Amino acid sequence: MNVKPPLKRSMLAVLAACTWIPAAYATETDTENRLAPVVVTAPVTVDALTVVTDPKAPRQPIPAHDGADFLKSIPGFSVIRKGGTDGDPVLRGMSGSRLGIFLDGQEIYGGCGGRMDPPTAYVYPESYDRVTVLKGPQTVIYGAGVSAGAVLFERDLKPLDEAGWRLDGSLTVGSFGRNDQVIDVRGGTPTFQVRAGGTHAHAENYRDGDGYKVHSRYTRWNTQAALAWTPDADTAVELSMARSDGRAAYADRGMDGSRFARENTALKFERRKLSPLVEKVWAQAYYNDVDHVMDNYSLRDQPLANRFSAMNPDRITTGARAGVVLAPSEPWRLTLGADTKRDIHRARNAMNRASGDAADDTFRSLPYEEDMRFDQFGVFGEAAYRDADGGRTVAGLRIDQHAAKDGRRCVAGMYMNGMCMMVPVNQTRGETDRATLRSGFVRYEGEYALGNWYAGLGHAQRFPDYWERLLRDENTLNSAFLSIRPEKTTQLDVGTHWQQGAWSGSLSGYYGKVRDYVLLTWIAPTRVRNVDATLVGLEADVAWRFARNWRTTGTLAWVRGENDTDDTALAQQPPLEARLMLEYDDGTFSYGGLLRMVADQRRVDIGSGNIVMNGQDIGPSSGFAVVSLNAGWRAAKGVLLTAGIDNLFDRTYAEHLSRTGSSLPGFVFPANTRINEPGRNVWVKAQFALD
Repeated sequence: MNVKPPLKRSMLAVLAACTWIPAAYATETDTENRLAPVVVTAPVTVDALTVVTDPKAPRQPIPAHDGADFLKSIPGFSVIRKGGTDGDPVLRGMSGSRLGIFLDGQEIYGGCGGRMDPPTAYVYPESYDRVTVLKGPQTVIYGAGVSAGAVLFERDLKPLDEAGWRLDGSLTVGSFGRNDQVIDVRGGTPTFQVRAGGTHAHAENYRDGDGYKVHSRYTRWNTQAALAWTPDADTAVELSMARSDGRAAYADRGMDGSRFARENTALKFERRKLSPLVEKVWAQAYYNDVDHVMDNYSLRDQPLANRFSAMNPDRITTGARAGVVLAPSEPWRLTLGADTKRDIHRARNAMNRASGDAADDTFRSLPYEEDMRFDQFGVFGEAAYRDADGGRTVAGLRIDQHAAKDGRRCVAGMYMNGMCMMVPVNQTRGETDRATLRSGFVRYEGEYALGNWYAGLGHAQRFPDYWERLLRDENTLNSAFLSIRPEKTTQLDVGTHWQQGAWSGSLSGYYGKVRDYVLLTWIAPTRVRNVDATLVGLEADVAWRFARNWRTTGTLAWVRGENDTDDTALAQQPPLEARLMLEYDDGTFSYGGLLRMVADQRRVDIGSGNIVMNGQDIGPSSGFAVVSLNAGWRAAKGVLLTAGIDNLFDRTYAEHLSRTGSSLPGFVFPANTRINEPGRNVWVKAQFALD
């Protein structure tokens, strides 16, 4: 983990933090820096509302092999836990489609109506080169209505100076049967290059601090390949493809995920330095097909009542983005662009069969039936101006046209044997909801003796998503598809970054008013409504290098949410969390310790929550503190060995946002309590970089 001083960066560098810039023009990191012997415990803010971190670096606590657990190490993030993997990320108390997840500029969505597979379930962090988090409604370039912020998982693409190749990889083993392998190979000539890689991750059911087994095992794999043409230093064209799949057990529900198949094809283009006015033009098109299967028999010994069921949702997302960066004069940079997306959700099901084979045969023989589709087209512009005093003003505006079509036969349930099963017939079937929404922001960044400061005001309007539209209207108890209103967030962000001698740090605060916040009520019948809400929060980090090879770092994240309509706490808000790290690093050996402290959470709204299936407040939660240790050794050039012990004292604890457990045969776990986290976990990771 590197703590950087405040940066006085060029306008292009600042714009790069907010725009997709192909890696053909990214700064190359040499092998020694790629394998710096440091275990990441809490990445810190290095620029206004921006965190950049290396997904290949070892981390503590060791994350599950998915995007949500990776993000959990970044202050401000929490995860709605469901067991071993595939949790839902929460940034500053906001989850779901309020947080944009972008894989090399592409938006994808999960298929499961119960959020068994959020977008981060299809993210394999170590297969990417960089992860950038943009907090708050402070960019319009990435996605429509991302009020919480945007997370960019990015891969580099840069021309080779000469013909050659490079290989990066890692092996990880740990407690509870953890076993991961990662390989990434890149080679070619200055004109053509190929990059290919794969990941495989496996873990068995973990045990909590009391020794009780939690239904949580998983196996995941991913492959990707890309062919790039770089005819000169200013041109890049890349065709890429990816496939992935997996299986995962869930402690929070009556079904597990037996397939997480994803197929992706994407094409990128960029041309730089066309003229003194046009710095670059860029374009991207992509196709994503998520094919998910959940059932109650593949990963558990016996389904309840010996009735076998399977559900097979499928989601196809196609999209394109294009833009131009203009430099009308030295202090100005202007980005103009457009994006479009079509998202089609389908499903087929087989319920209450006499055997698993019968359920498999039944759902595979059925045609998919489309239940909802979304179309979006948006245009955006973002401008940056640097004044004579070194200050910078950044502002942006985007306008989006949305359309959603309802194809469901039933509301919040299934259509079987020619009828809706214990749910109403859908009165909005065939209807289309349309809206034109606007988002924008303005931010000023100034400098002072010790560093810099910023203040920004942002507004984001969000179209209700698939999961919110599935449910019943609060008043009519029929379809909420047309009655649920777009969510409108207006937020003020202020902060500072500073450095003084051996000390450095950042402090940021935010205050947001949300009109028509989409709130779910999970007390049967499950329903949805709009309320007004307020969010206020604080994030801070400070680092002190008190000796040449020693450093201590502390971070803090706090958010408070209010349901203004009901004059109560806003549901599903994470508690106050602090981290304290002590690190030694002499370039060959490193040692570190992490103390994670989480306060209790008494502010709850029992029964209310978010789009995660039964993602609701179940009551107050207790605080906890967990100690973890790590060490690293650069055994040779290009070889790094790291090891760690997570939860050193084998504490038994659960996250406030953890889902409640489900009664499963063979597992001693109460169905009405939160799922406990893993007990003591010992792991070892070997990384290598060859060229």
